[in-house]
Parts: sequence; C-alpha cells; structure tokens
Amino acid sequence: MSRTFAYARVSTIEQETENQIAEIKAAGFAVEQHRTIAETVSGSVAIAKRAGFTRLLDKMEQGDVLIVTKLDRLGRDAIDVSSTVAKLEALGIRVHCLALGGVDLTSSAGKLTMGVINAVAQFERDLLIERTQAGLVRARAEGKRMGRPPALSTAQQLDVNIRLQAGNAVAAIARDIGVSRQTIMRARDET
Repeated sequence: MSRTFAYARVSTIEQETENQIAEIKAAGFAVEQHRTIAETVSGSVAIAKRAGFTRLLDKMEQGDVLIVTKLDRLGRDAIDVSSTVAKLEALGIRVHCLALGGVDLTSSAGKLTMGVINAVAQFERDLLIERTQAGLVRARAEGKRMGRPPALSTAQQLDVNIRLQAGNAVAAIARDIGVSRQTIMRARDET
C-alpha cells in the first residue's frame, strides 16, 4: 500500500510553509502530519545537502508518493530537479507536482514535461551566455576596462616606476604602498 508524503520548503525564516501544505490538502492529497516535511533552507542549497529532505528519503519506501507544490521546491535548477526526480524514480517513488497539474513526474507524461523544462532551462542558459558575451564585446569595443579596478592609481604607478628605476626593492615598495609584491611586479612589467 502506497503512502503519501509532502515536502514543503521556504528560503527564509520570515516565510512559512503552511500555504504549501494547505495547497497540497486542497488538491485532494491526504498527507498525515508525520509524513509532511517542512524546512527552511535556501533554494541554492543542493537537495542532497538539505537535512529535511534527507529525513524524508529515510522514511520513504518503494511505492510511496511525494507531493510538492512547485518544482523549485525540489532543487536549485532544472538539472538538480531532474536528478532528484530520477533518484526518486529509481527508488520506486512517484513524484507529483501541483504546479504542473499534479502530474506524476516519473510517468511518461511527467518525463516529457521534465524534458521540455530541461530544454527550456538549457536554452535560457545559452541565451544568457550569448547576451553576456555580446555585452562584453560591445564594452571592449567602447574602450571600457574589464575586470577589477587597478590596484594602483596613476600617481602611484608613476611613483613605483621612479622608485624601481632608483633601485628600490620590489618588497620595500610594496610594503610602503600597502600592496602585494605581485602588484609592484605587474606595474613594472606593464611599463
């Protein structure tokens, strides 16, 4: 006989999981209180590192059902969600997501849905990379300096060059200015 579990997660202590639990109940899933895991943990934390979800896995057995309100409750991104669903499926656990109409993500329709979601997520990542690269090319073409600001001002750079020509040691100059030896050597090499 299959048992039904619920997993609710919020990111901050100001938020509450009660809305997610109420949504699961309103969808017609009767989940006993001891089979509901609610935790407060950032979505950026991989699901394998979440104490509440680990406890949930310890309780679940083959044939059980896990209910979540949204996919982002299960992982930090589409790849993390997919691997979590695959892991649960390998254990014989069905996963239902209310935001996707309650579809069982381990069924054929659920796998198709997850495939589409993964494809869209990959497409969005690729677009973001393309936009970032185009922005960098444009900024360079406009003569904008990329990366960290210089460690030395123009006046300091001039002072370093004068002191190096006078025979001062790199370490002594670095100590006086309050920067690393590498910064002084880089300034020396750039002239």
